[in-house]
Amino acid sequence: MSSPADIRRVAVLGATGSIGTSALDVIARHPQRMRATVLAAGGRVDALLQLCVAHRPEHAVIADPALYPRLRDGLREAGLDTRAHAGDEALQALAAGPDCDTVVAAIVGAAGLGSTLAAARAGKRLLLANKESLVLAGELVMAAVREAGAEIVPIDSEHSAVFQCLRSCRDTGVRRIVLTASGGPFRGRSHASLAEVTPAQAVAHPKWSMGPKISVDSATLMNKGLEVIEAHHLFGLPGSRIDVLVHPQSLVHALVEYVDGSTLAQLGLPDMRTALAVGLGWPERIESGVAGLDLLSQGRLEFEAPDMDAFPCLGLARGAMEAGGTAPAVLNAANEEAVSAFLQGRVGFLAIPALVEDALAALPAAPATSLEALLQADADARRVTRQMIEHRSPGGAPATPPQDARHG
Repeated sequence: MSSPADIRRVAVLGATGSIGTSALDVIARHPQRMRATVLAAGGRVDALLQLCVAHRPEHAVIADPALYPRLRDGLREAGLDTRAHAGDEALQALAAGPDCDTVVAAIVGAAGLGSTLAAARAGKRLLLANKESLVLAGELVMAAVREAGAEIVPIDSEHSAVFQCLRSCRDTGVRRIVLTASGGPFRGRSHASLAEVTPAQAVAHPKWSMGPKISVDSATLMNKGLEVIEAHHLFGLPGSRIDVLVHPQSLVHALVEYVDGSTLAQLGLPDMRTALAVGLGWPERIESGVAGLDLLSQGRLEFEAPDMDAFPCLGLARGAMEAGGTAPAVLNAANEEAVSAFLQGRVGFLAIPALVEDALAALPAAPATSLEALLQADADARRVTRQMIEHRSPGGAPATPPQDARHG
């Protein structure tokens, strides 16, 4: 039996989302090995309270300070000793503090950057699901990891797959890595046919159960573009050595090709708990609750090239990665604003890549010398994109952007 000192103490940031609840499912399967000590959520205070009752963490954090009284009183009424906190400053302090040694970074969007950086600078094991941290500030995050001796174990299924395959030899033998994409709900459709798709259709992912924003990113292939940028930082490879294949069965999560001609693939059912179990247990393998893969029952495995005309977001992401500096921050912020507007019914589906492209053109890449410079680029991109959204029709046809939007 493990002693208290041997138990992994885990902070789950984004606890009420799909990744957070999957992480808690894995943690609960190993009470002798790990415990959720910090749970954090954005605004779903009732869902956070339910998780606190189930997992009894030492700390609970709600991002919105206005909800602090409800969290505090709810914990008290439930008879829990869990301490209530609110706001980003408290979240960062807990991510960096002594009450956790492992941080599941699953807060969606740029909002997760501060806590991710705090955990990295504190030398924690970082189970990274927050793409935007590396897209927005990859150089800063990876520098913090190196300086503090932190450890990143990616828990996106694709990056987890690469992580696992790379452990077969030294990194110097890698020729390229290949990330797979399901193709989303609109695989095979033409660009023109996507003009009238609805938010409900876009979030209906054929293989994965995810939140609305990441589901739309999967439908546009922006998710895969962000993952290419992530892989560039995580594994230290140039974009020319990171490829993407559409694989609709979502059973092969990534492949690594070596200089000797060998290609290793990681396969598994499309369930986030596998990658989370890798991150929580590594270098050991632990039970995740996911069944093994029966290839006979799955039938054939198919692969095809992504359609860059129908789904231009993948190309936009590659271009931002190559431009470097603040370009990935602009890409990410513009995409977040565009997806939010689409989900609200304010713009059409095809407006998403158009708005991102316009924002990148309006805000050319500048050196990313500091976190402040990146956050300013993020803010500028949001302002520009919001202005452009106001000048588009609901169907997504562009109107003439305002002068200040075109030139930042």
